[in-house]
Amino acid sequence: MTSTGIRVTPASAKGPSGDVERKEKAMNAQELRDKTPDELREQLASLKKESFNLRFQQATGALESTARMRKIRRDTARVLTIMNEKARAAAE
Repeated sequence: MTSTGIRVTPASAKGPSGDVERKEKAMNAQELRDKTPDELREQLASLKKESFNLRFQQATGALESTARMRKIRRDTARVLTIMNEKARAAAE
């Protein structure tokens, strides 16, 4: 058998839609603690915009991944927690 130079991806490496699965890196609390308060506020604004867009997609029936809503909600809570920790530490 000779090789044709075409690489076939095994079915186990593909996601349910046939695309190669991609994993987003989870937001790490330590990474957030290293950010400045301004960067945290920007991150929070970005998460709230994404949350709004996901809710809008859900209402129109265009939402593909409901798990993404949960991840955004938890990331928002994580950012708020770190912001509160920094505010409490600054007040002391």
